[in-house]
Amino acid sequence: MSEESGGQPKHGLRGPAPEERPHPEGRRNSHGVRIDPEVEAEPSNRTAVISALVENEPGVLSRVSGLFSRRQFNIESLTVGPTTVEGHARITLVVEETDAGIDQVEKQLKKLKPVIEVGELDDEAVRAELVVLKVRGDEPDKVHAITQMYEGQTLDAGPRTVTVQITGDQQKIDDAVDAFRQFGIIEIARTGQTALARGDTPTTPNEDPGHATDSTAGTDTETTQTTSTADDD
Repeated sequence: MSEESGGQPKHGLRGPAPEERPHPEGRRNSHGVRIDPEVEAEPSNRTAVISALVENEPGVLSRVSGLFSRRQFNIESLTVGPTTVEGHARITLVVEETDAGIDQVEKQLKKLKPVIEVGELDDEAVRAELVVLKVRGDEPDKVHAITQMYEGQTLDAGPRTVTVQITGDQQKIDDAVDAFRQFGIIEIARTGQTALARGDTPTTPNEDPGHATDSTAGTDTETTQTTSTADDD
């Protein structure tokens, strides 16, 4: 750095050279926020159930799933089906992200053209999912007993396999799957959660539910399922 006779730098203010200046420590998290390891730990993930009211049109599911793929959000399950309002559908998403990530999920969903409204459900919401299990049929009486214990239904029974269906909240489904492992799970298909707000609270903000006159309205749903197979000896 060149200086004049008065001891001041020729250009700008006196100060340390760039390589001598202090640099911030720590790394940036996935949202661009610098984390000081001595002050703040990386935010922990939590599971959130998000309900999105959308226009029921072709391609809406692919647009939503494409958004999650591009943004690399951690999605656990996604279900979609019609509501009591003609032309509307409800998408229920279960995501595991930080609070900032969940906020981004909602913001990005709201930007999609078919999306009408988006909101996160609270812990009081009514939640349910379905699992279909195919197990070995060596002990059909015991399989039937476990099925009854979890208020399930036998869908198919043969000399080699038994297929059952269980519905309930996530904890009940997890417990049921663990109980059936003793028989040897051959195949499993699980829908993931769907949910509605409890009582008079709208499931998505500002939602104005219709009143279906057809008793079959809303019963046919399109559901993306996570299917896995396991061979238990």
